[in-house]
Amino acid sequence: MSDRRAFLKFSLLTSAILASGKSLLANDSRRNPELQPTVKDNPIVISTWDFGKEANKVAWKVLTGGGRALDAVEAGVMVPEADPENQTVGLGGRPDRDGRVTLDASIMDENSKCGAVTCLEHIVHAISVARLVMEKSPHVMLAGEGALRFALANGFKKENLLTEKSEQEWKEWLKESKYSPAVNTENQYHKTINCLPGGKLNHDTIGMVAMDKSGNLSGACTTSGLAYKMHGRVGDSPIIGAGLYVDNEVGAATSTGMGEEVIRVVGSHLVVELMRQGLSPEEACKMAVERVARKNPEAHKNFQIGFIALNKKGEYGGYALQKGFSFAVRNGNEEMIYYAKSMY
Repeated sequence: MSDRRAFLKFSLLTSAILASGKSLLANDSRRNPELQPTVKDNPIVISTWDFGKEANKVAWKVLTGGGRALDAVEAGVMVPEADPENQTVGLGGRPDRDGRVTLDASIMDENSKCGAVTCLEHIVHAISVARLVMEKSPHVMLAGEGALRFALANGFKKENLLTEKSEQEWKEWLKESKYSPAVNTENQYHKTINCLPGGKLNHDTIGMVAMDKSGNLSGACTTSGLAYKMHGRVGDSPIIGAGLYVDNEVGAATSTGMGEEVIRVVGSHLVVELMRQGLSPEEACKMAVERVARKNPEAHKNFQIGFIALNKKGEYGGYALQKGFSFAVRNGNEEMIYYAKSMY
């Protein structure tokens, strides 16, 4: 009898909820962060590593001028793409073991539209080709020769991306042909153990996410990938959900570090879904990093993983596997570089 009474009580409650048109979760902001107010008229951009600060400056001009977050992130990451001194993005990127500079990039807007290129050669601004894939093709990703042909057909010019500096380092590497990916890729914390020939630090991907004055989110990610990788290797950067993910109801995230490990957990999508459950950006990044570590307990101390995230309220954060990962922030109140917390 008690079970019957409980059933009837539940049925009456359910009927009342349905009649009122409300959900049991309608007022639960933790479960439904998309119901939280969006911070409008207060744009923000965040990006990976110290060199993200200069990229943010360009993105910030777009945002404060009333431009879309999509335009801002594209313009922002084009800065390191065109910088030959940044040897992990675009022009001057370190080549694969065959001496070929191959680029990966992805971009995603507030409407979940996305585009990507992988193993793209001879084009400096891979991010712009990725955007064209999104806007002018029926596809999400183009690869290799197909991506190059698409770029050339749309007005891009073929260029030699292998600078003298990167070529000399590659030739030095060929003497031993020893492949040992750097644990940390930007800062001085790991300088003694993460150097390429000549004591050069191996920088990494630039990932950028932004929110514009309308409260809309977009993201971009671009890289030349691991130095001296096998030709044809694809990391996380061009893979939507791994290196980059945007959900305009919740937030956006991007990653840096060992792409294979990010792919295994679909890292950026994981971060966004954790924010959907109510975690702060930093908490979500931390939980994603911890999952990476659990999935590879024998080797995770030998590589770096870092995530940054931005939620719909304009809150941001980052977290890394190893000490030394930095990210740059620009909004109406600050222009800063932060060192993310880490597991080790």
